[in-house]
This record gives sequence, structure tokens and C-alpha cells, in this order.
Amino acid sequence: MKLGFLTACLPQLGLKQIVQWASEQGYKSLELAAWPVTSDRDYQAGQIDAANFTKDDAERVKELFLANNLEISGFAYYDNNLHPDLSLRKSFHDHLRHVINTASMLDVQCVGTFVGARPDKTPGENMKEIGVVFRDLVKYAEDRNVKLMIENCPMENWVKFGLPGNYAYSPELWEALFNEVPSDNFGLNFDPSHLFWLGIDYIQAIKDFAPKIFHAHAKDTEMLPVGEYQYGIFGRQIDPVPWKSGWWRYRMPGSGEIDWGLVVRTLQEFGYDYVLSIEHEDPVWEGSVEKVQTGLKLGLKYLSQFVI
Repeated sequence: MKLGFLTACLPQLGLKQIVQWASEQGYKSLELAAWPVTSDRDYQAGQIDAANFTKDDAERVKELFLANNLEISGFAYYDNNLHPDLSLRKSFHDHLRHVINTASMLDVQCVGTFVGARPDKTPGENMKEIGVVFRDLVKYAEDRNVKLMIENCPMENWVKFGLPGNYAYSPELWEALFNEVPSDNFGLNFDPSHLFWLGIDYIQAIKDFAPKIFHAHAKDTEMLPVGEYQYGIFGRQIDPVPWKSGWWRYRMPGSGEIDWGLVVRTLQEFGYDYVLSIEHEDPVWEGSVEKVQTGLKLGLKYLSQFVI
């Protein structure tokens, strides 16, 4: 197993800067953010311009990673692939296909995204629509030797307050997804941090869904007792902020409550031996490039005791 990180936490830096810095720290892999260069949502970046990526670009990127003894573990483009505005939805799908094409040119096996959600439909109706949308997208990826993987983040309050924005956050929904899209090229970018605050046994989830875990995120979760008292499990209601409930927060591995030694041992026991990729969303280590890099150093140091 190798340690890497998702480059979305460093939108201010170009690809070459990130690759060189990551190599110097001892990282072995990068999960490349590939949002459109015009995107302005938080926790995103576009170190790769997938919409305009060429074969010449691919050769330059391959040479850069080879020279720095790094590999690309996957590509990340997370948007609402079920958006009710069909023109916006088409733009998201078009860009996702660009990202798949880029991954194919670079011989990268995994592209991560969300299934998304439609707030105007029931969960069951959402699942049926996901099937229609993703059977086509997965086939497109499959034809290019690429796998599509869904991160299990609920994206609560993202598309509408009080609702999940990504119907892929629990074992119930995973079973439904894989029944709707029965493909060996459709799986999970597994992130235990979301399962923890949802009260789902993240170790049992690894055991039950191991064949569908294509890639794994390392992000921790810290519970906030004062916030639990103040807000309860439904989170802050007055002036809410998407994915900031007030009663838990994401942290770097080692600063929360997830048992990372057990996560690594269980992943390995059940056949996963790819990359553990830090997804940096720790508010303690945000605000500047230097603070983000310090957080990434701390995460690498902590996880290195479990990943040899």
C-alpha cells in the first residue's frame, strides 16, 4: 500500500510544484483534482485541464511523475451528476467524460465522482435515475479501460437543506447502486470519515464491500461534544453551512477518532493493496499553502507507522 493525497487542497499551486513538493516529503502517489478551470466551489482544484488535455500533455505529465518517483492513483471530479437542470447536468457529464479521456491517456485506472441527487424526487426515484445515467457513464469509462468510483460522502445540505446531495453514503445505498449498475468497473472511493459520524461501522463496511473498493481516502473525524449538545444530530439549523454541522468536523488522520491501524489491516486482509490517499479538509490546517502543507506532513507522518 502506498500513501498519497488529493491535490484539491492546494488550488493555488500548479501540478509541477505539487509533484516536486510531494516527492520531497516522501509521498508515493497523487490523486489529481480535475475540476473545470472555471469552477469556484470549495474543496476543488484543476491542476489538470482535462477539457483541453492532449497526447503531448500526457507525455509531459508522465515524464514529470516518473522523474519524481510518483504515480497518479486517480482523478477527482465531484459534481452533481443528477442535477435537475438538464443543461447543467450535461455540462457535468461532458466534463466527466473529459476526465475519463485524460485518465485513459495517462493509463490511470480510477476516476472519482458523485452520483449526486435530485431534490425534487424521492430516494427511490433518484436511484432509478442514477441507474440510467451511470450505466452510460460507466460504459464510456469501461471502453477506455477506466473505472468509475463514487466517494461515500452524503454531501448533506448541498443541493437542498435537510437532504443528502449524494445518494451513495451507506451500505443500503451501495447495494442499490451496484444492483442498478452491475459492472466490475463501478465501485467506491472508500472514505471512513463519513461513515464514522453517520454511525456506520466502517470496518464492517470494508469487509462487506471489499471487492468494490477501488481506492481509499484517509480523512479523520472528530466529534465535538459542545456541538452535539447545541445542535443534535440534525446539525446547525440557523445559518447552516453545507457539510459543517457543528457537532463533528473532519481532521487529518491521527487527530480524530478513526482507528487507522485497524483500517489498514482490514483493507489489506480483504485484498486491498493500492493507495491510501489523504483528503485534506481539516479546518485546523487550512488558510494558507504553508498550513495545508503542514497538515499533509502530519498526516503522512502519522499514517507511515501503519503503511510500510
